[in-house]
Amino acid sequence: MGAGGGGGVRGAAVIGADWPLYEVFVRGKRGLNFVHAGSLRAASDAHAVDRAFAVYTRRGTDAAVWVVRSTDVTASAPAEKEPLFAPSGDKVYRHPTFYSIPEGVPHI
Repeated sequence: MGAGGGGGVRGAAVIGADWPLYEVFVRGKRGLNFVHAGSLRAASDAHAVDRAFAVYTRRGTDAAVWVVRSTDVTASAPAEKEPLFAPSGDKVYRHPTFYSIPEGVPHI
C-alpha cells in the first residue's frame, strides 16, 4: 500500500488539509529564468521541494525549483501598476536625450 494507507495512486501520500500552500517556480535549464509553475501543499519546506520536483519537473533534466509559502508572497495590485511602471518625466536618466552619439558608432 502507499504511504497514505488507502486507495489511490500507489506510493502517494495523503495530503493534509492543514498543510501550507506553496508557490512553485521552476527553471528548466541553467541560464534560463525561473517561472511560476503552479501551487502545491506540503508538510514542510523540504517536503515542498521534493513534491515540486516530482510534480513540475521531468527526470533527467537540468531543472531547479524554488518554493515559497503562499502566505509569504507579496504582490502589487493591477490597479497600482501605473505609478510603479510608468516612465517619469522628472527622471532624465531614463531618457537618452542628454548626450550625442558620435559618428561611426553603428547600431545605437
